[in-house]
Amino acid sequence: MKVILKEDVKAQGKKGDIIEVSDGYARNYLLPKKLAVVADAAAINEAKSREAARLHRIEVERAEAAATAEKLQGVMVRLEMPGSSEERLYGSVTAKDIAEALEAQTGITVDRRKLVMNEQIRTYGTYSVEARLYPEITGVVNFVVVRK
Repeated sequence: MKVILKEDVKAQGKKGDIIEVSDGYARNYLLPKKLAVVADAAAINEAKSREAARLHRIEVERAEAAATAEKLQGVMVRLEMPGSSEERLYGSVTAKDIAEALEAQTGITVDRRKLVMNEQIRTYGTYSVEARLYPEITGVVNFVVVRK
């Protein structure tokens, strides 16, 4: 019997897969526990359209990430932070500070969780931070920290 999985089933497949299983396994386990539905023409058609929509959404997200990465090239963001006279900041620059300044100054929105900060920034100067926008797409946010 052909079924479409509604959930991941160990040793059978992932959600959305169309698999062939024995009639007893389908009737006694998969269908009563609502882990699968019978793969009739309507269900197969719905599964294919859902997969096409998912692939389209992935392609749109990838295109948006590539466009954002291209916008980030050549952009310099200015962060004004309070600090001492010895060129040290009171506290440190956070990813949230960078994301807010980037959006305020350029209009480019990057989620703070996508900014990868390898070290803490506690002095004035020019820095670069990697922005992981999509699994294979990264951009670089350049910024300068100046005295407030």
